[in-house]
Amino acid sequence: MISRFWTAPNQLTLLRLVFVPFVIINVLDDNFRWALGLFIAAGLSDALDGLLARWLHQRSTIGEYLDPIADKLLFTVVVFSRDVCILLLCALVYATTTLRDFRPSIFGKMNTVAQVAALFLVLLNEVTNMNWVYVGKDYLLWTVFGLTCLSAIHYLFLLGYRLHQLTPAEK
Repeated sequence: MISRFWTAPNQLTLLRLVFVPFVIINVLDDNFRWALGLFIAAGLSDALDGLLARWLHQRSTIGEYLDPIADKLLFTVVVFSRDVCILLLCALVYATTTLRDFRPSIFGKMNTVAQVAALFLVLLNEVTNMNWVYVGKDYLLWTVFGLTCLSAIHYLFLLGYRLHQLTPAEK
């Protein structure tokens, strides 16, 4: 168990978690160039940890949980609160049933991609005056909001379906 935790992909995910407070500090200090640079570094570590996990066959359960958390911490409270609710619900289901299938849905994955793209454009908008960046940022933020709601509802339906499929002995 411990050896699975310290894989190269998981270490990169943990490194991405370290970036979060520095991105926030730089945004609060109006150092948007630094915030953008750190965000890009975090994004590259995200891509690299996924690539390494596949190439080195080092996918792990902890990595499946840590990776999305690291991505979400780079965005808003609304988006993060959705994940906290799902996590609490899954913990409750995990503690009270035999269900162990908590894979993310396609909408959750689409939501993560939209979040990363939106945050990139939000930071880029602070260091450039290009109109397409401003417009793209607004569209992506609304897309994230919609996908956050859609993925939360979809996840609830998936969880309900998976719970319904359990036999009485498994519940």
